[in-house]
Amino acid sequence: MKPTLLLLGIVLVQSVHYAWTYKRVCYHTNWSQYRPGIGKFFPEDIDSSLCTHIIYSFAKMVGNQLQAFEWNDESEPWMRGMYERFNDLKLTNPSLKTLLAVGGWNFGSGPFSDMVSTAAGRAEFVSTSITFLRERNFDGLDLDWEYPANRDGSRPEDKQRFTDLTRELKVAFDRESVETGREPLLLTTAVAAGASTIETAYEIAAISQYFDFINVMSYDLHGAWEEFTGLNSPLYPSASESGDQALLNQEAAINLWLAGGAPPSKLILGIGTYGRAFQLANPAENGLRAPVRGAATAGTYTREGGFLSYYEICEKLSAGATRVFDSEHLAPYATWSDQWVGYDDAESIQYKIAFLKEKGLGGFMVWALDLDDFNGNSCNAGRYPLLKEMNRLLLGGVVPTLPPRPTPGPGEVIPEATPGGGVVPVQTTPATSGGSGGGTGGTGGTGFCANRADGYYADPLDCAMYYQCAGGATHHWTCAEGLLWNVQICDWAHNVECALRALP
Repeated sequence: MKPTLLLLGIVLVQSVHYAWTYKRVCYHTNWSQYRPGIGKFFPEDIDSSLCTHIIYSFAKMVGNQLQAFEWNDESEPWMRGMYERFNDLKLTNPSLKTLLAVGGWNFGSGPFSDMVSTAAGRAEFVSTSITFLRERNFDGLDLDWEYPANRDGSRPEDKQRFTDLTRELKVAFDRESVETGREPLLLTTAVAAGASTIETAYEIAAISQYFDFINVMSYDLHGAWEEFTGLNSPLYPSASESGDQALLNQEAAINLWLAGGAPPSKLILGIGTYGRAFQLANPAENGLRAPVRGAATAGTYTREGGFLSYYEICEKLSAGATRVFDSEHLAPYATWSDQWVGYDDAESIQYKIAFLKEKGLGGFMVWALDLDDFNGNSCNAGRYPLLKEMNRLLLGGVVPTLPPRPTPGPGEVIPEATPGGGVVPVQTTPATSGGSGGGTGGTGGTGFCANRADGYYADPLDCAMYYQCAGGATHHWTCAEGLLWNVQICDWAHNVECALRALP
């Protein structure tokens, strides 16, 4: 074989490997069909080659059963419905998986709470959902309960009842697969990124056993409900943030899910193709954390105050809006007149994909297909510029080096996990031998981390402990009770083969 052909073969094999390894999850919204002009969006506008899984949003629930939401979701003798048109995407991409999402923010928490309150209610939902999905050619169900044990209508017991529901769905899906010989229906969920909601809503380690993957909604972290400007989806916190504000970023959200016992490979990083926008109190004061009067003017096509699609933001930039990239949060914002929007673009997405890979996450999730410049009219970068950039970077593209992260010192508080999935503060254990210096990249330092590369290492003498090496400094951590160190996270003991390990 010629060298050039050999190289091409290697590249193709690598591409297949990446495509198989990572999930590219895309949400489609059934209300985007009602937008005016270039904002109008139908299933035929989806480029299915850019996603491994596409989730149709949303179905509703009446009583304890799934039901279509829009008048044209279902097919009729005189009309091919949106479900059918959506699932036709598998004709051009046979490897594509399609799922149906139930719930969403506007649906609320009450109907879910009522359904899970009894074993009979859950059983009815489980059995009828299988029939509903199979008859409409969906490959799985996405639970978008926002959020168990939170918001009006939900009960404190719903945290545990959500676990019961996911277990019963998974068991039933697997049993139906055995009985019919068909691939089992997929079970996924969209989950919160806020620390207080994560702790009160989810038994993380338990539900992680049952979901095929977990879409972390790591956006909407700031918006016009606040009194100051903030980025929709910052990757990292700012040095000026403290307390709860310092947890409103993607890094903190993912770390909380990992600390609770979720396997990295099941966590899907949520990326928004839209921005959260504000009206400035004083146009001359237009940086981050500037005072605001409320929501910015609604976009021409999305028509929601405080919310702009990426293609609407591109139009503002073309008309003279000023873009600023924040080097701490690693995300941009734009200002014009008394308007301000925080969003994601090609530059910030590079860092998000780098972070995803560094953490060993399962892939990315996009909310939503119809908010990218799907028709290529507004951003001068072709169709789906953001989603294509995510694909390029995830499937072998070169990502930037992430800036070093500060390492908690002895006695500082970090998120840790407790059995059952709650997240509580646990103080760090001081290293028996540590040091502050000696350079980066594993040179210098003292103790365990002397001359070791930065990163995490199992404690060879104690499976419940692990080391973090940063710039030669040694940090010695202890997992919460009942958990053992498993490569990158504190995990349930039954998932870990505990044995004395050779020093790396």
